[in-house]
Amino acid sequence: MMGFDGTTVTPQIRQLIQEHHIGSILLTAKNLKSAEDTTQLVYELQKTAHEAGHPVPLTIALDQENGGVNSLFDEIYIRQYPSAMGITATGSKDLAFEVAKATAEEIGACGINLIMGPCLDVLTNARNQPLGVRAMGDDPQEVSDYGLAFMDGYKAGGLATLGKHFPSYGNLEFLGSALDVPIITESLEQLSLSALIPFRNAIHQGLDSMMVGGCAMSSEGLDIMHACLSNQVVDGLLRSDLKFDGVVISECLEMEALSHNIGVGGGTVMAVNAGCDMVLLCRSFSVQQDAIAGLKSGIKSSMITVSRIRDSLRRVLTMKAKSTSWEKALNPPGISLLSSLQPSHTELSKRAYNSSITVVRDKSHLLPLSNTIGPDEELLLLTPLVKPLAASAAAKAVIESMAAGSPEPATWERSASVMSGERVFRELGQSLTRQRNGRVLHTSYTANGVRPLHENLINRASAVIVLTADANRNMYQQGFTKHVAMICNMNFTAGGEKKQKPFIVVAVSSPYDFALDPTVGTYICTYDFTETALTSLVKVLYGEINPTGTLPGTISQGQKLHQRGQHWLVETYNEERDAHALDNLIRAVVSDTPPNYRCELSGASSNTLTLHHSDVLEAHFVVRNSSTHALYGFCSTYFFKTTGTGVIGALFVDPTRRKLSIGRSLHNRAIRTLLQREGAKRFQLGSRLPSIFLGIPTGHERRRLRSWFANMGWNTALSRPVCSMVARNLSYWTPPEEMSKGVSSATGSAGFEFDLVYGWLLGAGVLDHVRTSNRQGLAEVYKVALDDMAGSGVIRAKRQEDGALVGTVVVYYGVGSALAEFVPAVRSLDEGNQGPVGGISSPVISPAVGEYSALLQALILLAVKQIKQRGCNACVLDYMDGDGNFDGLSAMGFDVLNTFEETSSNAETWSMVPPS
Repeated sequence: MMGFDGTTVTPQIRQLIQEHHIGSILLTAKNLKSAEDTTQLVYELQKTAHEAGHPVPLTIALDQENGGVNSLFDEIYIRQYPSAMGITATGSKDLAFEVAKATAEEIGACGINLIMGPCLDVLTNARNQPLGVRAMGDDPQEVSDYGLAFMDGYKAGGLATLGKHFPSYGNLEFLGSALDVPIITESLEQLSLSALIPFRNAIHQGLDSMMVGGCAMSSEGLDIMHACLSNQVVDGLLRSDLKFDGVVISECLEMEALSHNIGVGGGTVMAVNAGCDMVLLCRSFSVQQDAIAGLKSGIKSSMITVSRIRDSLRRVLTMKAKSTSWEKALNPPGISLLSSLQPSHTELSKRAYNSSITVVRDKSHLLPLSNTIGPDEELLLLTPLVKPLAASAAAKAVIESMAAGSPEPATWERSASVMSGERVFRELGQSLTRQRNGRVLHTSYTANGVRPLHENLINRASAVIVLTADANRNMYQQGFTKHVAMICNMNFTAGGEKKQKPFIVVAVSSPYDFALDPTVGTYICTYDFTETALTSLVKVLYGEINPTGTLPGTISQGQKLHQRGQHWLVETYNEERDAHALDNLIRAVVSDTPPNYRCELSGASSNTLTLHHSDVLEAHFVVRNSSTHALYGFCSTYFFKTTGTGVIGALFVDPTRRKLSIGRSLHNRAIRTLLQREGAKRFQLGSRLPSIFLGIPTGHERRRLRSWFANMGWNTALSRPVCSMVARNLSYWTPPEEMSKGVSSATGSAGFEFDLVYGWLLGAGVLDHVRTSNRQGLAEVYKVALDDMAGSGVIRAKRQEDGALVGTVVVYYGVGSALAEFVPAVRSLDEGNQGPVGGISSPVISPAVGEYSALLQALILLAVKQIKQRGCNACVLDYMDGDGNFDGLSAMGFDVLNTFEETSSNAETWSMVPPS
């Protein structure tokens, strides 16, 4: 299967058809101008094949996933439909079937006979995966149900179907470089329990073809560089285990990592021998010739057998017989059929979008807006500058257009279905203006944060709408939105009375941006930012339609049912009675950890787990043997009154008594206790104070633990990576010269000054600054530090022009400091003959600061210098955002110590109280 550049039949693709008899072609946005031109192009390709003596027509394939990923757009004849996740949000599998059938009918009218869908990936890690709304959600059964509805609709529309991206792109780990292949780290057992369910069910229901990804697989018993080149994946897992006898199509072998590591010629031979029936090569004629030469060489050298080729031929001919014939291929209905379909499909598009818009929360009843602000008041719309989805063919078109220096607008800029964010959001502003007969203020925002222009407009407007697009992967959007929310919450009337300004957040791509953040009181999801989606959004904002969409996946299904198991007697931890036994339990868990992994409990003791802090309500639980007084399991809970956050800070069981439901019994008791806390807003796995487990540990038992907590009702799909770090050998440490210069330059030009404070003389201002973050445990960490003048301090960053506090970080010195007691890594390193060990904790940067990275590096750099001056030989950085870029911290000499997945849930929507 090959692609090519051009909107007409080029000499290169003609040669491939006539001389090499390629049987399949993939068309992308770069080939397609309109429905009429597409019909003519497909006809010319088929005619070329027919005249060249091909016994059967070409397979002509197209990506047409809807939402932001459409290869073919025609404003007159091709309708826009919601993304896969948007359709799932409608809650209607019948609607999914209708939309899929309509999509197939439209592109089928142009001569297409294979659609590259449905996308059957399960977002087992929804927060960080680039698939976003191209996937249907994080619940494997729901993805399966809607995937089958899509598949049946495509078939009813006359197309062959393709499942992708086997074995799953739903939880890839990305290493950074284009030459690094994304990795699946789940074992085959884990994949079988979740990610493979939609693929397995689609196979049973007659899926025609399957795309196998080019990702790596690395887990116990698996070490695969590229899945589509692996016999273990294709002939083993897909053919033998899942009994798939349809057409297997490889990922494009032109991907840089694959071609660089193996070479296209050798990769082609490997793909065929692995069991692929079609090898995909997207565009480069020279690379395509290399692949053909590799195939011929493999056959001549008997590396590829004739029987292997014949097996693939049989499968391909079977698929073609279902979806095409020469009579059909040489007589595409084209515009005549599309004209007749247009009225009903236009109505279907509107119905689908109107049904998908989801109002997740509207706590203050701001909707409809006509009841919130008057016609003479101004509405402010703040929108991000975004590009098309990275996975879309349209994104490639804009890159190619820019590279060629084309004066013409790129395809995505001309197309209402995949317009640039700037243009489509401008249309949204105009639609809002027309709807309300009042003035709409509209401006964009970037990673530079809230600027004076934004502040002036926010103060002027009577209500504010902020749009976000994949804020979990564009972190500046989260900071900007939080800052605007803070300004709206601090609004005052002319009489000096505090009055919250109406504030609405609309996620126009991934719904996970603020799904679990109850501080965003009115939150709406559209699942894509096409013009049609935003037209429906305006109708929802002004009450013309009643929004019926629901968040797909586990996030809206309430918490999962707990598995049945033995119920153990859970008792409240008694420090006087149980402390010694808890120390023994901790030692047993540490001893059980494999030597090549560092146990999070190393250096911990019973004292580490009890805070005795006035702003924290503690309740810890044990399963114990009342005769021997031994502890079989322990669970700690903390309720931080300042943020309304209930935390499970540690949960561990005697290694000799695991899988007996001890952990389940402890967890259920902990949740029941946290649910009873007055003012509880959110629950969290992992605690900053004490800093032992920052979340679900991602060491040697990562997959098992993640699955266990998911089954207990936690939304692990929305986990956030965090880690602790360490810098060793500070006696030889000097600050990196280039970094020192860069930080000095950045902070100097921004007008920052730094100082180090001890005690409460200046503590109140520090706490006011810290509370703007609203993160669990931050204020408590700072209170402990400010109480401990001898062992801890706070480094502050202030803006020179007005003295405003814009950044802080806690620094503490040695095991004698109060904070070190709650950071076992400090004690563990100190006992390991590293010499005295200091610590850095809880940096807080104001969301209004545009120079976030530079200021963070400056604070940590100054903290390391201070710790070194105190004679410490190592330094623990006990809590860092794992989404960040660690190049700066690595340059300072920091290495990752432990990694975790911080997982949160909304306490108000935790729907099931565990049994007593």
